[in-house]
Amino acid sequence: MPDLSVLLPLVAFLMAIGAFAGVLAGLLGVGGGIVLVPAFYYVFHALGYDGSNIMQVCVATSLATIIVTSLRSVRSHQKKGAVEFDILKGWGPGIAIGASIGSLTATQLRSETLTAVFAGLALLVAVYMAVSRPHWRIADEMPKGWRRYLYSPGVGFLSVLMGIGGGSFGVPLMTLHGIAIHRAVATAAGFGVLIAVPAVLLFLVLPAEGLRPPLTVGLINLPAFVVIVAMTLMTAPLGARLAHSMNPAPLKRAFAVFLFLVAVNMLRKVFG
Repeated sequence: MPDLSVLLPLVAFLMAIGAFAGVLAGLLGVGGGIVLVPAFYYVFHALGYDGSNIMQVCVATSLATIIVTSLRSVRSHQKKGAVEFDILKGWGPGIAIGASIGSLTATQLRSETLTAVFAGLALLVAVYMAVSRPHWRIADEMPKGWRRYLYSPGVGFLSVLMGIGGGSFGVPLMTLHGIAIHRAVATAAGFGVLIAVPAVLLFLVLPAEGLRPPLTVGLINLPAFVVIVAMTLMTAPLGARLAHSMNPAPLKRAFAVFLFLVAVNMLRKVFG
């Protein structure tokens, strides 16, 4: 057990990140996991856990929290009537399949490789958030037929490799296909549940090797899960309310800069 002088500041750090992640998930629809994974990575390394699968623990624990956060966020958005349940029904099976394949893939990668994948995808998300405009469109309706069967597993697969809900990929996909931003954010919260549930079930039962933090079941660290969920349950509804009452564009671009710096720092640690 680490010394309390080391442990307590890290717990306080996770509480602050959890509060921020909850607001972020409800407000921008990018998924709290995009800040949780780097936070877990920092905390576990600070505690001396940097084994061959520590990034997998970060990803799996993040996804476990997303189940709770996304359900809470969907409920808050549904009170506004903003969730597109037809999209969830049509895209759900493909997203769940992609998430399952992503879980199997993540457990086969080295921690350094998965860290590089996360950072690389985070850079793409950051750039899109910084330069995208609300009026951008590539179609007036969501993809159907073979395109839906191609895109939906892709959303699930890439989201699991990053340990995030569906917002980072789902919101741009929906807004580019004519879904209003508030409805896209609300529906993407549902994507998070579809991604996280099958992924977490697999992360609980798949073989896990290497040194892991205490009280880690499979690849999910229970103390980190409890701390984050306690905070996101309080703040996710606040983010959902803000999403329906303010223009999130300035915060979106500020967060893009923050995410860019986080991703570059993670790449520096991998290749430096």
